[in-house]
Amino acid sequence: MPRPLLVTADPDALDDLLRLAAAAGVEVDVADDVPSSRRHWATAPIVVIGPDLIDPFARSRPDRRPKVVVLGRDLDDGSIWQRAVEMGAEQVVFLPDAEPWLIEAFADAVEGGGSDGLLVAVVGGRGGAGATTLSAALAITAVRRDLRTLLVDGDPFGGGIDLVFGGELAAGLRWPELGATRGRVPAAALAEALPTMADLSVLSWDRGDPAQLPVEAVQAVLGAARRNCDLVVVDLPRSLDEASREVLATATTAVLLVPAEVRATAAAARVASGVSLLCRDLRLVVRGPAPGGLLGADVERALGLPLVGELRPEPGLDLALERGEPPARRARSPLAVLCDRLLDDLLGTELRPVA
Repeated sequence: MPRPLLVTADPDALDDLLRLAAAAGVEVDVADDVPSSRRHWATAPIVVIGPDLIDPFARSRPDRRPKVVVLGRDLDDGSIWQRAVEMGAEQVVFLPDAEPWLIEAFADAVEGGGSDGLLVAVVGGRGGAGATTLSAALAITAVRRDLRTLLVDGDPFGGGIDLVFGGELAAGLRWPELGATRGRVPAAALAEALPTMADLSVLSWDRGDPAQLPVEAVQAVLGAARRNCDLVVVDLPRSLDEASREVLATATTAVLLVPAEVRATAAAARVASGVSLLCRDLRLVVRGPAPGGLLGADVERALGLPLVGELRPEPGLDLALERGEPPARRARSPLAVLCDRLLDDLLGTELRPVA
C-alpha cells in the first residue's frame, strides 16, 4: 500500500513529522532531496515537504499532484505562500499548531479519507422487545450483502452480545479493554483486534462487572469503525446513559422495536420521546404476535413514527438463540426478510460497499 512521503533533510522537521505519523498509526517513506522524492512522488497518498526544501522544489517545478503540504518554519515569512503555490502545494502548515491536522491528514490518506459508513442504533420499546436479536440479524443480513459491517454491544447490562453467536470464548477485544481509548484510532488496527463471529466483526461487553464507558472512548471507537465499515449497528439499552446518548447523537438512523401490545406501545412512547431528542431519523418496527389484534398501523399512529416493517413470529428462534445460533441465518426467514427490507428502506441508495 502506498505510504505518505516526507521530503526533508532537516533532522528537527523529520523528527516532528515521524512523531506525528506514529501518532496516526501510519508508516511513511522518507526522501532527503528532490531527486530521491521522485520514486514515490506520484503514488504517495500525501506528500509533506520540509522547510529546507521549499526553494529547491519551487525551482524544480515537479509534476502537479493533489495533497502536497508544505511545512513552514517562520510565520512571518510572507513569501512562503507564493513559493508553495509555485510548487503546486495545497496547504502550508506550521507546528505545533497544525499537529492535530497533520495527524488526521496522515490517517485519512492511508485509510482513504472517504465518507463514513452509516451508523444505525436499535432500541427496544420495552424490556425483552428483541432489540439485541434485531441488531444481530440486521448486521448478519448486511454481511450477506457483502457489506463491511460491525455489530456493537451498547448495553453493559445485556450479558454480552457475543452470546448470541455462542462466541463468548472467541479471541479479541471487548469493551473493557477499550475503555481507555482516546483520540483517533487506526481503523485497520481496530478491525484486526475485534473478534469475528459468523463472518461479522463484533464488539461486545464481557461477563465482568459492568462499567461506565467514557464518551471519549465511544467517540474514538465508533469513529474508527465508521471509517472502516459500510455499516455499524449498535444495540442500545432503553435507559440511556452518556455513551448511548453519544451513539444516538451521531447515528444516521435509530430503529425502535415495539411488540404489538398496548402496554408495550405505551412504554415505547416514553422511550421514543428520549431517543427522538438525540436522533432526528427515528423509525418504527412492530413485532408480532399481537395478542389483542393490534396492527402495526395502530402502533404507528399511537407513536407518530414512520413504520418501516412488521416482524412476523418466527418458530424456533428463541431456542436457536439459547443455543448460540445467530438469527437471520436463513435468507428467507421472517427476520432475514425484514432486515433486507430495512436495509432497502432505511438506508436506501446511500448504502454502498467501501471500495
